[in-house]
Amino acid sequence: MSVVLLDDAIVHYEVLGRGRPVIFLHGWVGSWRYWISSMQVTSTSYRAYALDLWGFGDTAHREERYDVKAQTALVRSFLDEMGIGKIALVGHGLGALVALDFASTHKEIVDRVMLVNCALEKEQVASRLYSDSTDKLVNWLTSDFPDAQSALGDATKADPAAILASQRGFIANDLYTMLNKQHTPCLLVNGAKDELVEQPTIEQIRELSMLGHHILLEESGHFPMLDSAATFNRLLTDFLALDSGLSIKELDVKEEWRRRVR
Repeated sequence: MSVVLLDDAIVHYEVLGRGRPVIFLHGWVGSWRYWISSMQVTSTSYRAYALDLWGFGDTAHREERYDVKAQTALVRSFLDEMGIGKIALVGHGLGALVALDFASTHKEIVDRVMLVNCALEKEQVASRLYSDSTDKLVNWLTSDFPDAQSALGDATKADPAAILASQRGFIANDLYTMLNKQHTPCLLVNGAKDELVEQPTIEQIRELSMLGHHILLEESGHFPMLDSAATFNRLLTDFLALDSGLSIKELDVKEEWRRRVR
């Protein structure tokens, strides 16, 4: 286990591989652990980092640092401490909100961002997230797919206050608009069977810049990196391999992934 001391508190992270840095940010249910498969795949060409946000996994519980802005500040401090420059960001659920905030406010160091099951409005998140125990959330969202319990084994370490705090100052739609205006390559990915986060609206998808794209994984739920790992990891590696500054559409993503996800 690797740790770094940030603002007088322990932050847990793991790292694999060598090359351009990719930062993985987990969601409300779980920790860095469910990114292992994606980290292993990307580590053949990239340096893959995954960290536990404040209040999750083995990172310190500091309630005053639980809102999205504070989690974004954690990512900034982590990059500074590790001496990491230009990055690709991959965020899921809560981590997608943090990635969206970070990419919108630190465009100079974000080369591209993948937002997985990202709620662009507070109303797009099921209320059960804030009322159910982590055990109930795991059972609800995984539908007993293989290895769910081990991949999400750290879910019970989460401070419930860290989940609740993500509601504070929820401005994802404003950040999404900002991200589009600054033309950061952005891939929105949703699992069609996700019961926790609703898909973006048609209007929100239409707002994507020429460097943006949306893909719906028909057989995936809230954790496409687990229940559709092979498909998700192919998409991830294609996205990361795209030359900087090119539109995602240069990969012919629409037709290619329409065939793959059927």
